[in-house]
Amino acid sequence: MIRVQSEDFDIGDEIAIISNQKKNIGGICSFTGLVREFDLNNKIQTMTLEHYPGMTEKQLDKIEKEANNRWELSDSLIIHRYGRLKPKDKIVLVITASIHRKAAFESCEFLMDWLKTKAPFWKMEETDSGSHWVAAKSSDDLEVEKWSTKKK
Repeated sequence: MIRVQSEDFDIGDEIAIISNQKKNIGGICSFTGLVREFDLNNKIQTMTLEHYPGMTEKQLDKIEKEANNRWELSDSLIIHRYGRLKPKDKIVLVITASIHRKAAFESCEFLMDWLKTKAPFWKMEETDSGSHWVAAKSSDDLEVEKWSTKKK
């Protein structure tokens, strides 16, 4: 399931929904991304996330389907927020559930790596020294490369 929203989410509620609705789950793995308080030496005041409605959901759906093709998942969830957020606010939640823990761990990591490089979101940080768009990191590209050769 994919949700792109401005509203906050409750991690415990989302995990409970998956664990209560699905059978044959041996493990659930989750990752929650937060707005940092500092970027290098600058204090972050806010982060604004922008996206293209429709295109964003389509790309997230594609990424989620790829994870389900690579691993035998009982369920998966991606929630990504947009709008103006403050430090410590939740940005993203990825949950994967599987019969076995290895599939849950690997698929959760895969989804986050792909979200960092393939999802059409743009981030602007407002810091003490001004505003700037957050640039893509080559280290994120290197992380996603490992999945191009790694299958189940």
